[in-house]
Amino acid sequence: MGGFFGCASRTSCVADVFYGSDYHSHLGNIRGGLMVYGENGFQRFIHDIRKDPFRSKFEQHLDGMDGSMGIGCISDTDPQPLNLAGEAGVFGVTMVGVISNLETLQKELCHGGSHFSELVNGKVGPTEIAGTLIASSPSIKEGLLNLQEKVEGSCSVLVMTEKGVYACRDKFGRTPIVIGQKADGSLAASLESCALHNLGYKIVRWLGPGEAVLLNGKTFEIESVLPARKQCRMCAFMWIYYGFPASSYDGINVEEVRYRCGAALAARDKNLEVDAVAGVPDSGTAHALGYASVTHLPYKRSFVKYTPTWPRSFISDSQTTRRHVAKMKLIPIQDFIHGQRLLFCEDSIVRGTQLKDTFARLPEWGAKEVHVRAACPPILFGCKYLNFSPSRGPLELIARRAVHALEDGKEDEAHMEEYTDCNSEKYKKMVEMICKEMGFTTLKYQTLEDTIAAIGEPPEGLCTYCWTGKE
Repeated sequence: MGGFFGCASRTSCVADVFYGSDYHSHLGNIRGGLMVYGENGFQRFIHDIRKDPFRSKFEQHLDGMDGSMGIGCISDTDPQPLNLAGEAGVFGVTMVGVISNLETLQKELCHGGSHFSELVNGKVGPTEIAGTLIASSPSIKEGLLNLQEKVEGSCSVLVMTEKGVYACRDKFGRTPIVIGQKADGSLAASLESCALHNLGYKIVRWLGPGEAVLLNGKTFEIESVLPARKQCRMCAFMWIYYGFPASSYDGINVEEVRYRCGAALAARDKNLEVDAVAGVPDSGTAHALGYASVTHLPYKRSFVKYTPTWPRSFISDSQTTRRHVAKMKLIPIQDFIHGQRLLFCEDSIVRGTQLKDTFARLPEWGAKEVHVRAACPPILFGCKYLNFSPSRGPLELIARRAVHALEDGKEDEAHMEEYTDCNSEKYKKMVEMICKEMGFTTLKYQTLEDTIAAIGEPPEGLCTYCWTGKE
């Protein structure tokens, strides 16, 4: 997925852009980039961060960078930020999202005389497509509008010019943008609100879907560029799993949502006798604490995650690498496992491979029972808006494999709708099959109704495509 951070500062912005971007490292581990603008014009550095973390790659450049405006990013796709020039002038751009009509836009732009240079594995990257759509317009404002009208999928961008930093949220608001301000008037735009706190910024504004503002680097005013649209489809999975606990999206804190999810799971569990509640760290921890708060069961950390060097395991394209990372980073506390009937709260079950490998070791450590509660509904559809989990096809999803088996390989849209209904017989058989395959004592998923209630937004304001298959 990725994340970004940008600011217009009264003094040097280098440290803020560096640390603000680093606070998005949990969102990707392919590439990182920094760009600043000052007396020497645009300065840019991009590095591969698959083997070394963002900070270690970019610290070497800080003394040589200078500027009062900057943008930075963590990218799980192409190299960025990019520097482009067009009718609107010279600018830097970084983006978050998925452009699903990439090839169509590439052909249209080439037909109009554009050409591309930043190839990724022989293909034009989404950031260059986004930047070219902006560059081919008479102004940045018209370019951002052109971007929103042409792009299918999702696309939030930061655009830096000599005047300031433009922040433009995806037209359906699938990813968030928050604006912060320092006491001296310096301004920042960030995907993760937690990136603002330790840098001295106070939250002053959440951008609405499709809204664009200019963080003016001369007057330090927040200028309206494009008004917010009415329809919002913010990614619900950001609260459940992807987002950082200290962050809020549209004013709703991630950790609080997860706590409410756990409480809702507990409220639907009746007459279940277990000895302790645990979370699959780290994102399952808050769900488990919420569960324990309702049941008054002891919360015990049966697993701890070794965080200093291991990235999020789902990000890698390689299944072998994902399994290895998941195994190595979770360390059991056997004293909290032996002889125990345990209930584990997990944020989600996507492929199921890593979770199965992890829990397969519990019997040898003496666990008597293993009950699992997933904090969201079964994931039946691969995300096509944020690319949160690389996938070669729907059958990589454990829920889809269960459907495939139950329908003898003949599942269709009519069947899929039944499998998304938690009250249907097909849904129950699917969950039973997953439970058996995973080797759990019992398995329950959160209902869609309770997931939405835990977030606290109206259903029409959220994207739940991965659970329902509906736009």
